[in-house]
Amino acid sequence: MHTHARMTSAPPPISRSNTMSAGLTVLFACAVGVVVLSLYASQPLIGLIGSSFSLSTSEASLVSTLTLLGYASGLFLLVPLTDLVENRTVIVVTLLVDVAALAAIALAPTPFLFLLASYVAGVTTSAIQMLVPVAAQLSPEAHRGRVVGNVMSGLMLGILLSRPAASWVAEFVGWRWFYGGLSLIIAALSMILATVLPVRKPATGTNYSALIGSMLTILREEPVLRRRASYQALCMGAFGVFWTSVALRLSDQPFSLGQTGIGLFALAGAAGAVIAPIAGRAGDRGWTRSATRLAHLAVIAAMILAGIGGDVLVGTPFAPSWAPLAILVASAVLLDLGVIGDQTLGRRAINLLRPEARGRVNGLFTGLFFLGAAAGSALSGLAWVSFGWLGVCSVGLAFGCVTLVLSSSQPQAAAR
Repeated sequence: MHTHARMTSAPPPISRSNTMSAGLTVLFACAVGVVVLSLYASQPLIGLIGSSFSLSTSEASLVSTLTLLGYASGLFLLVPLTDLVENRTVIVVTLLVDVAALAAIALAPTPFLFLLASYVAGVTTSAIQMLVPVAAQLSPEAHRGRVVGNVMSGLMLGILLSRPAASWVAEFVGWRWFYGGLSLIIAALSMILATVLPVRKPATGTNYSALIGSMLTILREEPVLRRRASYQALCMGAFGVFWTSVALRLSDQPFSLGQTGIGLFALAGAAGAVIAPIAGRAGDRGWTRSATRLAHLAVIAAMILAGIGGDVLVGTPFAPSWAPLAILVASAVLLDLGVIGDQTLGRRAINLLRPEARGRVNGLFTGLFFLGAAAGSALSGLAWVSFGWLGVCSVGLAFGCVTLVLSSSQPQAAAR
């Protein structure tokens, strides 16, 4: 019955082009990279935002958690619309609402309105995951990993550059200008996408409530989706733990970095984005199983290095003064390599499933793993307040170890 359901649903037709050109790939990569900037921008700005609204550190950290929860909500509730509604329309409308939410963040006079707008901005940022299945649909299966990996490079560069960009803009003109300027850029991008995006009309006769209800069926029937979402949720938990608190550690003794220094640190971590197309090619060549384990080992090694550089070596007489910060930078790069590598491999695998339901499959995959990111961000604040930097690294290490145990227990026959 399950096989029959797949055979009776044809892939949705796409009008303008049936291939992913180099220019369109660049556009998709740039678009997702720009739109995702707001998702993590609040992490290095927690102190500044807290001061503006007289919030404590733990209260200000809610900004990141609410934005990620909003993003997960959009992935579960908005991204599936790409299996129901003409894709270009839903993508552009979602981006225009994102523009309004970012403008509201920039102008918010009260903490409540700021947090509400942050949640809405998170919801509408899910437009980037509407673009990924379109890119996958336009790509031949033999090259899908490479194309998705290239688009993912833009996405991950946006995630990794969001912190330094927000830090530098905040230092020179204030944090509100970052959100206001981003809203204008995305408004312009929306107009470009409205002009060049191909028309993609899903071939479905269902309604929205049935579409959302079918997501549980898809999750139950697709073990590859469950497995890859679990891996990435745990990896993103470690990612959220590290990046939510590392700005607090870097601003403390002995590093005492300002917004510019914290931005440079985050910029160094962006080097991890180079792994996305490499991981995509590894998947295309059938190396998914071994590449996945390497990614999980990288997450574990990164959290160990983070603990050494941020705590163990600090103040020791046998280590040069530059060593702790250098090790922290190395841990950030290694963490990003592991998380991005696992995500690219997972996204390639899930985009080989159910061509008639790519919006729902991508929404489920990304929504589930961003719940892991939100959990990591929330646990990071608690670990920092209760146990300091070593506590933060221990939580991240636990996420990485559980991920490796799960991937190592994967049957050989389920290597995808």
